[in-house]
Amino acid sequence: MKIGVYPGTFDPITLGHADIIARAAKLVDRLVIGVTTNASKSPMFSDEERIAMVMREVSGLGENIEVVGFRSLLVDFARQQSASVLVRGLRSSIDFEYEYQMTGMNAQMAPDVETIFLMSDVALQPISSSLVKEIAKFGGDISKFVSASVKDDVLGKV
Repeated sequence: MKIGVYPGTFDPITLGHADIIARAAKLVDRLVIGVTTNASKSPMFSDEERIAMVMREVSGLGENIEVVGFRSLLVDFARQQSASVLVRGLRSSIDFEYEYQMTGMNAQMAPDVETIFLMSDVALQPISSSLVKEIAKFGGDISKFVSASVKDDVLGKV
């Protein structure tokens, strides 16, 4: 069984994330969405809220998707899940530079875990969780970037 892990903070989950999840789920037998916290960011949503939000958003995307929270090194989490693949989404060359370095570090720690990159759909490439939160804080319309239920979640926090 081919198991993949798609990690992220998902604060909040965007249409770009959902696109990567739907496409990645077709490439593996089981896709584990690992919801974590980035220590360098101040999340809008708690761990529990983000996990629940991601679970709700992926509920119709396939039976082979599972959502799990984690607070450890990504490669350790991947091993706990028996994953052989890490899925990473790329929006731009800036993402690539960061992901290239992370892939090298992960390969040193877990050579048995391969990283694959999926490019975001062209229409979804500019979307980031940080920008969604910023637009919402200043009263902008985020409905093109997140689902209606996530929009309600975000607006309830600003």
